[in-house]
Amino acid sequence: MLKEWIERPMAHSKNCRHVLDSLSDYIDGQIREDLCQTLERHLAECENCRIVVDTLRMTVYLYHASASTAEVPADVKERLYKRLDLREFL
Repeated sequence: MLKEWIERPMAHSKNCRHVLDSLSDYIDGQIREDLCQTLERHLAECENCRIVVDTLRMTVYLYHASASTAEVPADVKERLYKRLDLREFL
């Protein structure tokens, strides 16, 4: 889908959803260089897409930063599971 978008550069500002289709690969650095450059050109011109990219980057960062924190205390976990009616997972 992104390839089609690249081939129609004049219409790219109207097709932000194509950016979203490849967003995870872009954030993870697993996108071809030519596609990356095209996405970055679009991001330079589209504030909405920049906000989405920045938000996703921050979400990934916060997830990784919090992954090293201590486990939830057993009593808190128990109350939460009971509240969510997930007792079977205790």
